[in-house]
Formats: sequence, structure tokens, C-alpha cells
Amino acid sequence: MSLEELLYNLHFDIEKASPPDWEVDWEDAPLAYKLYRGLPTVPLSLEVPLTLEGYEPPAKPDLRRIGHFLWYVYGLTQFSQSVFPLDPIEQAADLMQSYRRFAPSGGALYPNEVYVYLKIEDLPAGVYHYDVAHHRLVLLREGNFDSYIARALGNRFEVTSCFGTVFVSTMFWKNFFKYNNLAYRLQGLDAGVLIGQLLEVAKRFGFASGVYFQFLDRAINHLLGISEQEESVYAVIPLSVEPTSWFSNGRDIDGIASAAELCRELTAIQHHHYVRSRRIKEYPMLTKLNEASMLESTRSFRQIKAKESITVEGQETALPHVNRLLYDLASVCRKRYSPDMDFVLGKVSQLKLATLLQEATASFSYRNDLDGAHKKHEPRVSLYGCIYNVEGITDGAYHYDSTAHALQQIHPGDHRLRLQYGMSLDNVNLIQVPLCLHVAGDKDYFKTELGYRGYRIQQMEAGMLVQRLLLAASALGMGGHPLLGFDANLCDEIYKMDSQRKTSLIQIPIGPYRHRPWLKGSLHG
Repeated sequence: MSLEELLYNLHFDIEKASPPDWEVDWEDAPLAYKLYRGLPTVPLSLEVPLTLEGYEPPAKPDLRRIGHFLWYVYGLTQFSQSVFPLDPIEQAADLMQSYRRFAPSGGALYPNEVYVYLKIEDLPAGVYHYDVAHHRLVLLREGNFDSYIARALGNRFEVTSCFGTVFVSTMFWKNFFKYNNLAYRLQGLDAGVLIGQLLEVAKRFGFASGVYFQFLDRAINHLLGISEQEESVYAVIPLSVEPTSWFSNGRDIDGIASAAELCRELTAIQHHHYVRSRRIKEYPMLTKLNEASMLESTRSFRQIKAKESITVEGQETALPHVNRLLYDLASVCRKRYSPDMDFVLGKVSQLKLATLLQEATASFSYRNDLDGAHKKHEPRVSLYGCIYNVEGITDGAYHYDSTAHALQQIHPGDHRLRLQYGMSLDNVNLIQVPLCLHVAGDKDYFKTELGYRGYRIQQMEAGMLVQRLLLAASALGMGGHPLLGFDANLCDEIYKMDSQRKTSLIQIPIGPYRHRPWLKGSLHG
């Protein structure tokens, strides 16, 4: 199977992307977190604040503040047990228990890992892994790597003025063991959801941030000491509390850099880590896609020219003016809930819908290395939705125009049953859902400009918008459940996307819900 064919199947024909006889070996499942062995560790404060309202003014962070930041980004926050009936005749049941985090993940498998390069007073400067299981930092490589990181990113930000840099990686096996090749699509989305959570938490801590999707992969992986056969960095996010210059284009201070020459500057490191699985299967298509996406020279870095927005024909409904939501992120994260069969159909006010859509798209705006500096750019992902039982809105399929804050009707009518038929699993009852939203993006994922890397970038941006939707929904008292098991062709047909060269990337039912019976407990100080 070619890479092009695989990416097509991952989106439009999921059953062909993986072997039909694939069986999940749950007894040999990997841990949802990476554990290093035999390395220096630094414990982080367990006295995590229970609210982020009025949380300390911006200041150069200390170790305590870094610990709180990382916990809200990706720490273990909840332990839950749920009972699923297996055999009603024998009254047998299956007990499922899992550790949860504030950022959701497909199947609660959390394929991503977080690394940080820190320069703070009460910690040796160096590169660390965030050990989620023990809420601590693990020292991987000590030293000052400002110049190395700056050149690996094409000298596009002032690394000397940043107190830290976050690296978000993907471990391929962590969800390949369950999803086979579909893991590639899911890993990009999961990374985006994590990045979306990180950016929202950074705002509350007073940290300036930006996302770099383009960097010299092998140089960054070499710095962290990770093997690209099992793991690779997907995004680099500098953090600062000082005035910092951010550039989309490299400034050629030291000329063009290559991954090979940077790798020669640092001694290779290889640390032992534990994943629990004893029988790790090969995943050749994932490593081939990862290799095809890598950048070997800063000369390959590109910006994306904004495409002209296509006018969607149909009746336009202006939504009521609403103010940005003000909420305590800590409280909203704790309340966030992903209903399965727990949606309860209820009337949604036009004001609540307007607030949900505006908040998700307004908070999505972020600094990145694809857009030109100091220019307003149309987002590369956008929102569509099938709406039912919303006060003052005719049932139908719509496109949300974030600039005009209006809904553009595309296909009137109730589409819930059709969407239900398009689901590969009946794990959500869409008849009970008033809002079934879809994040959409370009069908060609900017392949001309970005190559195969454009695919994973598109998935990450979709995930970032999904997290903003979930947070906004939670703040409004609703639940949202992201889904990949849907018929993208059917949804594209409903929204008449072919003429726009767009496609539906992920489906998110949103609405009122009832809590399922489960035992859960928070994990915090």
C-alpha cells in the first residue's frame, strides 16, 4: 500500500487501512505513559491549586509553578471505574478502570509524551521528560542548548528570552496496538488536543507561547535521545514571560542548518524506558509516513498562503452578539465529560450556540510558523454542523462564518438519522444530540507546500480546535464526544464540500447529558 493510498483510506475508507483480522492483545497493552529508568529525577509540588482564577501575575516561573503548569497540561487528574454488562443472561459484567487527564485521548491511550527544555533558577538547565505517573521531571541531558534549538527551528524565535521550550512527541506503539494504521490519524489529533490544552493553560499562567510545526526532526529527536523508530516529536512550543520576538521566516543568522550537522554537535544518548508490552509488533506504514514527513534542512521550511474563502450559498442567519466566556479553566476541565449513550435531547438556546461557536473559534487563534507575521489569516480548519432543536434556528446543515458570526445554511432538514447510519459503531445515539459539529479542512492538506507533513499538521490543528470546543461546551454545561468512526464522504455530501475542496476531519456531537454510573476520584493535592 502506498503512502498516498493509506492516507486516503485513513480518511475515506477506514476498513481498508488496517488488516481485517486485526486482534487487540489487551493483556500485552502498553502503559499510557513512558517510564524512564535509572536517571536523575526532580519531584514536582503535589500541592496543585484547585483554581486558576486570579492565579499569580506573570513572572519568571520557579519549579513549583512549572509543576502546576505541567499537571494542568497533561498530568494524571482522575481515576475512574466503569461497569459494562457483557452477558445479561449470566449477569456478567466487565470492570474497566483508567487514569484520565484534562486533555482527552482516543481510547484513553494517550500516545503523546511531553518533554521540556528548562532554564530556571532552582533547576539545572537541561532537557527533561515529564514523568506523568510520578509527577516529576526526569533529566535526560544537562546543559544550555539555546543555540542548538534555535538553529533546529531556523532561528525563528529568540530562544534566549524563553525560560522553557516544550516538545510534544508521539509514541507509535501506544495506540497502534489497538488501532493499527488508524493510529497515525489519531495520533495527530491527540497531539493537537494536547497542544490546545497547553496553550489554554499557558494563558492562565501568563506565559507567551507559539507553535512550531516545522523543525529539523532528527536534530530535535537526537537532543531528546529518542528513537524515530518508536517515537518522534510533532511540535515545539517555546514559553516566555519576557518580551520576545517571534518570526515565521528564518533570519539566516547562522545560515542554512541541516539535521545531520546539528546531530554531530551532540553526543548521542540512549536511555532505558519501560512500556510494559513484551510483544511489540511492527508498524512499517507509521514509520514510513514519519520518515516521509521529516525535514532535513531549514531551507525546507514553508509558509502557507491564505486561500480565498469560498462563499457558501444559502440563507444566512446572524447569531446574537455575545461576549467572550469568562470561566475558571480548572473547574471547566474537571467538569468536562465525554458522553457515550448519555446524551439527553434538550432545547439549546440560540445564545448558547452563539457563545459556543464564537468562543471555540476566537480562542483558537494562536501564533504559529505557517502564517506570515503581522497578517490576519483565515484559519486552515473551520466548523460545520448539523443542528436540531435549537431555539430560533431552522433544523439543517450549516457552515459557521466566524468573521461574520453567522450561520450559512447549506442543507435544510433533520440529518440525525443519516449521520447515525454513517457511524461505524453505535456508541453514541445521535438522535439525542442537538449539535453534531464537524471540523473541516482542505482535502489536499496543503501537500504541495508541506508534503506529507501537511497531513499531520492538519490533524493537529483539527485537534486544537476540538479541544477549544470541548472546553467551551463544558463551560456552558454541555458534553462533547469526538468521533473518528463516521462516514466522511456522507458528511461531505451533506455539507456540499466537494466544490470547496474540503472534507470533514472529525465529528463532535455536543449537547446536554446525564452522568453514567461510575466510581471516580480526583488525583490532586
